[in-house]
Amino acid sequence: MKKISIVLLLIISGLLFSQCNYAQNSPKIFSPKTDHEFGEILEGQLVTHEYEIKNIGNAELKIDKVRASCGCTAAQQVANSLKPGESTKIKVEFDSHGRMGLQEKTVYVFTNDPNTPQLKLTFNATIVQALSTPAGAKSAKLVLDKTRIDFGDVEEGKVVESKINFKNTGEGILEIIDVKTSCGCTAALLSSKKLNPGENGTVKIELDTANREGKLTRTVTLYSNDPSQANQVITLSANIEKRNN
Repeated sequence: MKKISIVLLLIISGLLFSQCNYAQNSPKIFSPKTDHEFGEILEGQLVTHEYEIKNIGNAELKIDKVRASCGCTAAQQVANSLKPGESTKIKVEFDSHGRMGLQEKTVYVFTNDPNTPQLKLTFNATIVQALSTPAGAKSAKLVLDKTRIDFGDVEEGKVVESKINFKNTGEGILEIIDVKTSCGCTAALLSSKKLNPGENGTVKIELDTANREGKLTRTVTLYSNDPSQANQVITLSANIEKRNN
């Protein structure tokens, strides 16, 4: 009986030592500020903020993924792992198009920190309506030469591209604030984001058909300071055919 007690005591001591050792040699995520206030922003404005993330533990911190609570928010991590004492940034981008009033959003950082496997980062913004162009002020006008691109039949795996011409036919300077694609398979590149009255520009659009099949429809949206049409949508279509091996 005495021998059994000694064995149990040794096992318990070993477990306690292991737990203590693990606690002393584990990663620990820390952010000096987990919340942010953008204050008042105009509807349609795109705002960004960077949160600092640091590993204050004694083992390597692994960042498995970063996920936003809303499609209006994009979160990007710079590093996938941090050694003890290292730090990185989590960049968050909030798109206020189509939203009004107080907005509160959350970004989750998933790590191997045993005590904080999910760090929550928050931000808020109060979105107000953009002011109309004052009477007598010169305004820009964005005119596209077409708003649809039909790539026709495309073999799966190919990258197809096309260009759309646009012009500022207004009397003020045209500024293209942002370009959004509805899919990661689509890319859009502007020749210029700012045009003087009468100037022309182009937007080059690429569609990657890899791992896709059948009829496909995607969009590219241009956001500008054109007061009459702030958002203009370009529709892309293609019929993707199975590749012949």
